[in-house]
Amino acid sequence: MNDSHSIKPHLTREHLLGLLHGMIRVRRFEEKCAELYQQEKIRGFMHLYIGEEAIAVGAMQALAPADAVVTTYREHGHALARGVAMDAVMAEMYGKAEGCSHGRGGSMHLFDAATRFYGGNAIVGGGLPLAVGLALAEKMQQRDGIAACFFGEGAVAEGEFHESLNLAELWRLPVLFVCENNLYAMGTRLERSESQPDIHIKAQSYNVPAEVVDGMDVVAVEATARRVCAAIRGGGGPALLECRTYRFRAHSMFDPQLYRDRAEIEDWKHRDPIDRLASWMRETGVLHDTDVTAIEAQVDAEIARAVGFAESGRWEPVAELGRDVYAGEGTP
Repeated sequence: MNDSHSIKPHLTREHLLGLLHGMIRVRRFEEKCAELYQQEKIRGFMHLYIGEEAIAVGAMQALAPADAVVTTYREHGHALARGVAMDAVMAEMYGKAEGCSHGRGGSMHLFDAATRFYGGNAIVGGGLPLAVGLALAEKMQQRDGIAACFFGEGAVAEGEFHESLNLAELWRLPVLFVCENNLYAMGTRLERSESQPDIHIKAQSYNVPAEVVDGMDVVAVEATARRVCAAIRGGGGPALLECRTYRFRAHSMFDPQLYRDRAEIEDWKHRDPIDRLASWMRETGVLHDTDVTAIEAQVDAEIARAVGFAESGRWEPVAELGRDVYAGEGTP
């Protein structure tokens, strides 16, 4: 990750290639997971991040290693962008003991204490109060870290959203609330469930500074996140980013996606964050065709290693299933 205290992104060729690599890495990982799911190598629920990569990759540039990250159950991209090892993420997808949650969480509950990635949460809005608690800990211990919380616009309908923003502002806590507004809470379009569909306006009602950013533009996301995080670290209290984006795939692998018009999906695909950045880089002369080929080869090799790692992993022995569940049970 880059220097989080630098407000503006350094748009060097190296930095832009890093952003492009990060998004392609997430996209290819997700596509591989979908393939493995169809082969029944990955089981249970799985929610893909395809189309939304610019948010995780861009926002993570503004975070320092000491900052805490809380996400939703659509968190594969966040975990990878945060620095959780792909091997450990893939093994967790398989449910293997070598996974980042030791095979206990699967797709929806990735966790990694080493990177302060406090993981996915299957409860809609459940990560919001956790982020507030993590931010309170930072303030009480007089540290300069912040807690970043990623959530979908569907969480705005939950009480935790309003309670969390209210308390964070009352106590002036260092929280970055990142709303990934992909327009649909499962199968319900935002305008059909919210009388006020502009999420940033809801935040302002609690005196929490809020901005809207194009969630399909990784450079815009990074620049805005850096500026907002700098204000939070400077004692400005919590802030919210509403990142307007779109998921190209269904809500989950079980979703027939009957609620969205195909033309709408194709229209949003023309705004693909990966194609958008690559096109701009080509226009400015900083991207060559060999760069993309090299990135894709590197990513494909990493994914192949991760799959091999997961395939060769072990299932947790039945004798250890009580560990971390009951006090005094199982191995320490």
